[in-house]
Amino acid sequence: MIDTIPTAAIQYIEAGRLRALAVTSPRRSSALPHVPTMAEAGLKGFEFRTWMGLAAPAGTPKDIIARLNAATQQALASGDLRVWLEGLGVEIAGSTPEQFQAFLEKEIALYARIVKASGMPLL
Repeated sequence: MIDTIPTAAIQYIEAGRLRALAVTSPRRSSALPHVPTMAEAGLKGFEFRTWMGLAAPAGTPKDIIARLNAATQQALASGDLRVWLEGLGVEIAGSTPEQFQAFLEKEIALYARIVKASGMPLL
């Protein structure tokens, strides 16, 4: 199965009751540093990451977006939140609104290609 690290599965992996074969991120996870990446395990080119982001309605003024981004970056940098998230296996990668927009565009293009290649009908 493929599962996200911040789940109940990690306790079974750490207890030796479940064997993690690889992580699908480009780098090893800090939560499971002994688990190789898919590339290290022999499947090059397979990457899949779960991500979270903060969005605002279209037309939100740029100064509000900047304030929200600054507050988010400050929260992500705080010791308690950072430690808690990293303990769950979350790799923190805060960015600017422009970087997040570029990331979203790449993700949309990637999954559009996957859906098209699958032949799955769109409803």
